[in-house]
Amino acid sequence: MSLWTERDLPGKQGEVVNVASVPQLSPFRYPGGKTWLVPVIRRWLSSFEQRPKLLVEPFAGGGIVSLTAASEGLVDRVRMVELDGEVAAVWQTALGRECEWLVERILAFSCTRKSVVDELDQVPRSTRHVAFQTILKNRTFHGGILAPGSGLIKGGENGKGISSRWYPETLAKRLRYVHSLRDRIEFVQGDALAEMKLHSRKSRAVFFVDPPYTAAGKKAGRRLYRHNELDHAALFRLARRVSGDVLLTYDDADGVRELATSVEFEVEQVAMQNTHLRKMNELLIGRDLSWARS
Repeated sequence: MSLWTERDLPGKQGEVVNVASVPQLSPFRYPGGKTWLVPVIRRWLSSFEQRPKLLVEPFAGGGIVSLTAASEGLVDRVRMVELDGEVAAVWQTALGRECEWLVERILAFSCTRKSVVDELDQVPRSTRHVAFQTILKNRTFHGGILAPGSGLIKGGENGKGISSRWYPETLAKRLRYVHSLRDRIEFVQGDALAEMKLHSRKSRAVFFVDPPYTAAGKKAGRRLYRHNELDHAALFRLARRVSGDVLLTYDDADGVRELATSVEFEVEQVAMQNTHLRKMNELLIGRDLSWARS
């Protein structure tokens, strides 16, 4: 049973979900993260007559949709896919045998500007070391951005400096919880479209697709993500061909709406709030969005 009533759902009469009321399961501060969309995802995954056997998230990023689905038993299994090697290292470690090493490394780390610089000057020696450095960068870089060109925060949150987003106990708790879901989640480092094709004929597989926002000339994806080049038209054509259901989220732009129309998908606006607390609209896109309007 969902813990959310209809009045809690974002997009209803322009409401914006309070992300503080959504369980924070991901160890990442992720640009473009979908914590605010969790109530909609619950509603979508609960709309099927039969519970989906598999949820595929081909652009996993911070993974909040996959983690929520696995944690709340909304699907039988989850397949997370991410191309970025640094992000992949975190998921591989959290879901693997080295999770406790990563937790202990985080708890033991004294987060000062010098210690961060010294650590990031080191060449990582293993996947678990890449995972630690990635979390460190994600928590000490401006906006959590891992893409080339990003750098260390200066003043930090409320002027608290570089350690203002470094919460080792919280990170330890989240990583251990992710690890506890390892029997329900499979992680793959790979290409999103190839993974979608692999599962495209499974009628009880559903796909949550949240690509980098580079369609219709949008530049945010190029600034926020290392891997941002994507054939969006090919993605829409593939989404139309999958046997199971698919839900895409995109920035609201004319070009995106045209892509949706080209494959006869429906479009619904949903309200969200960005990291600067500005209310914005994004698009839900799918072949049947009646569940979102009811």
